[in-house]
Amino acid sequence: MNRFDYIRPKNVAEAVAAASEPGSAYLAAGTNLLDLMKGGVSRPERLVDVTHLPGLDRIETLADGAMRIGALVKNSELAYDEAFSARFPAVAEALLSGASAQLRNAATVGGNLLQRTRCAYFYDTASACNKRAPGSGCDAIGGENHGHAVLGWSEHCIATHPSDFCVPLTALGAIVKIEGKDGRRDVPITDFYLLPGDTPDRENVLSPGEMIVGVRLPAEAAGFAANQRYLKVRERTSYAFAVVSAAAALRIEDGTIAEARLALGGVAARPWRAIEAEAALAGAPASRASFEKAAEAAFADARPSGDNAYKIALGKRIVTRALAMAASGTPEVMPALPASPFAPLSEGVIHV
Repeated sequence: MNRFDYIRPKNVAEAVAAASEPGSAYLAAGTNLLDLMKGGVSRPERLVDVTHLPGLDRIETLADGAMRIGALVKNSELAYDEAFSARFPAVAEALLSGASAQLRNAATVGGNLLQRTRCAYFYDTASACNKRAPGSGCDAIGGENHGHAVLGWSEHCIATHPSDFCVPLTALGAIVKIEGKDGRRDVPITDFYLLPGDTPDRENVLSPGEMIVGVRLPAEAAGFAANQRYLKVRERTSYAFAVVSAAAALRIEDGTIAEARLALGGVAARPWRAIEAEAALAGAPASRASFEKAAEAAFADARPSGDNAYKIALGKRIVTRALAMAASGTPEVMPALPASPFAPLSEGVIHV
């Protein structure tokens, strides 16, 4: 690990000013950043510790019914917040399906949004990786790539985004709240992440020094609380990143889908909002045939990036299953294996 300066600002404005200097990085729990530093993947010259900044550790219900989550709220705290999990159960389920309990107790909401890909070539400094070293190439293309992207990838990068949390946030239309030298701005999470194109090293819209200060879930997203689920297939049941995942949220009226939200994880460099699938579901009966049609639409533009053609077939099945689980109703209690395909379908539902 290289030597670095350590700065502990007193407020957000001081943090932004310090992090605007070249070579700076924000430090919260460090559950991803410190691993990257130890491996020589990330080499910041200055760490700006934001863990004690006031006002960023709150979960708040706003006057319009929206919920605002501060960037320093711990993943476990958010998942177990009763008011939040009742209104956004798929988000809580996604959080509880990720990492270990110890990591969830440390990791923060803002850090979760900014975690880096788990592509092995990104972590291996002896390998070519355009994300880590622009212009060096991509050893994942033609390499061991069974876990890589099938949507939105380019000849320069086929890595995937690792977050579980961000998948239901994307489905439910979350807004990322950002503060920088020019003040605050709100960015829809669907616009926050960038596809690799020819600049895979640029992963999001943050400018130097800008800091995520929170996430807002709009009030209308709570209208899906009765029928929403997160489903995740991984190589082992616990403590593993998604091979493919899906967050499904439905508003059902008299057996007909009035509105649908669907997002995919593990298939692209960003959480993938399946707009075409949502359109296919609107006005359709809540049936397996409708769900299978939506799954085909969700992966209509998918193409293998090597040894991962199975992800397309698997992804369609996961979408179909996630939609069926959502249609059956949000569980009254969190499954013992959150987001697992091995968990039984709902025996009782809440909100309906």
